Amino acid sequence: MTVKDPRAAGLAALAGLLADRTRAACLLALLDGRAWTNGELARHAGVAASTLSEHLGKLVAGGLLVEERQGRHRYVRLADARVAQLVEELTARVAPEAAAPRPRTLREASAGSALARGRTCYDHLAGRLGIAITDALTERGLLSVTGGATDATSAAVAAPAWPVTEERGTGFALTEAGLKWFGDAGIGLAHTGRRPLARACLDWTERRPHLAGVAGAELCRHALDTGWCVRIGSGRAVRLTATGEHTLSTLLGIDLGTLR
Repeated sequence: MTVKDPRAAGLAALAGLLADRTRAACLLALLDGRAWTNGELARHAGVAASTLSEHLGKLVAGGLLVEERQGRHRYVRLADARVAQLVEELTARVAPEAAAPRPRTLREASAGSALARGRTCYDHLAGRLGIAITDALTERGLLSVTGGATDATSAAVAAPAWPVTEERGTGFALTEAGLKWFGDAGIGLAHTGRRPLARACLDWTERRPHLAGVAGAELCRHALDTGWCVRIGSGRAVRLTATGEHTLSTLLGIDLGTLR
């Protein structure tokens, strides 16, 4: 006798939500961490506003998006960091030629190059910039790449608000020296919910993990707030400023040639 797994229906429903190019385009656009209007997403996806509204309704009902209203405007954003992680990691598993098709115009080529150099992945840094920061933190013993368990105890001792169990199986863990580095750099690590302090997120352009979790999010926020990097246009791409280049070179010894 076959026993039906009660999770099968839910998994099939989730897969169905993702198995549409328009809805997939919306989810990818919303990886910039910001809220978009129906009209903005409709133009981005190349469909009528009425069509897009139906798709957004399904994504909201399915728990992948949340809706916010401000006056007459309706905004949507990704429901939480777990949804962003799901979309980014699924994208990273798409064949390279499908994930990044050959650009048809100079503008597309420039946009693609900018995304590969540096971008936001929901609320943390990705692309070569995100990888360079992650590598530098690891090389200096500030970030552990041991599955999260080895250095979780020292992290909990330095910051008791973080339960050890939150760091298990996340792929990354901040060491005690890493916690001190964040504090010295003026980057707060406020405990919000049960989100892990550090987590590995597979980068879809570099095919390697970059730093996510609370540490990745706060680092990205600090970088944007202090002008280390700035957004390029209205998309996900970011670029280092002269201040950011000097700061990352000073704090982490990053070879800036790899980021240009």
